[in-house]
Formats: sequence, structure tokens, C-alpha cells
Amino acid sequence: MTYLILLIVALQHLGYMALSRRNSARLLARGGEEVGRRHLPLFVALYVAWFAAMAAFIDPGTPPSLWWIGVYLLLQAFRAWVMLSLGEYWTVRVITVPGAPLVVRGPYRFMRHPNYALVVGEVVSVPMIFGAWRIAAIMGLLVTLTVFLRIRVEDAALAPLRKAGP
Repeated sequence: MTYLILLIVALQHLGYMALSRRNSARLLARGGEEVGRRHLPLFVALYVAWFAAMAAFIDPGTPPSLWWIGVYLLLQAFRAWVMLSLGEYWTVRVITVPGAPLVVRGPYRFMRHPNYALVVGEVVSVPMIFGAWRIAAIMGLLVTLTVFLRIRVEDAALAPLRKAGP
């Protein structure tokens, strides 16, 4: 069951990467400009380390926690809301498109960076499905620190749109 759950999560993330690649290509073709490119490999490395740690250190015989599976599923519903709200602007990269409006619908009405909150929640919740609190704590901290860097980059890129207003 452990490896099946990890496989499902990995396939889900590969799907997100494919969607991000498609959206990124479209945004760049419309004159979009990517900023903060240097920290993207750090996110990729952290996600690879996250999966590797879970595959290596979680006992495959550990029964999954239904409570944590529920938390994870709620986070995925939240991710769907975020992705639907951003539409074609959802990517794993920070890309600004001249003349594009600032997205202020969906969860973006209530907070600036809902996607990053769910990323941290996901990095914590998946290992906790198997009681792997050390992986959850270490990776959660590392991803949180990286998210703070990413938020600074994104806020700087979106500052002109915020000043202009919705």
C-alpha cells in the first residue's frame, strides 16, 4: 500500500509538471517573462529528496492513516481550486505576461499565495500518512524556507500589478 500511495502522488506530480510545461510555453509565447529561474532547481531537488526519503525510510508494511489521507485529499481539492482559479497562469515557474491581470478570484481573494500553503501542507501530510514525522518535519521546514524565497521573488514580479489594482 505504501508504494502504491507514493506512486499515485508521484504520477500526480508528473501530471502537474506536464501541465506547467504546457502553460509556461503558452505564456512565454505570449511575451511572458520568467523571473526567479535560479531557485527552481532547488524545488525540484527538494521534491526528489522528499520522494527518495519516503521510499527509502518508510516501512512498506506501515498501515496508512485514514486521517492523514483525508488531509491530503482536502489539500488536493484546494489545489484544484487554486489551479482552476489561475487557469492558464498556473505554472511551477514565475512568469509575468505584459497586460495580463492579477488573479484575484478563488482562494486568491483571501490570501496571496494559497498554492504555497498547500505545497507545505502536502510535503508534511504525505509522510504523515505513514507516521514518518521526521521526514515530514525536515522536508516541511526545508520546503517552507524555499517557499519564503519563492514568495519574495513572486511578490517582486507582481508588485507592479498590485500597485495598478485589479
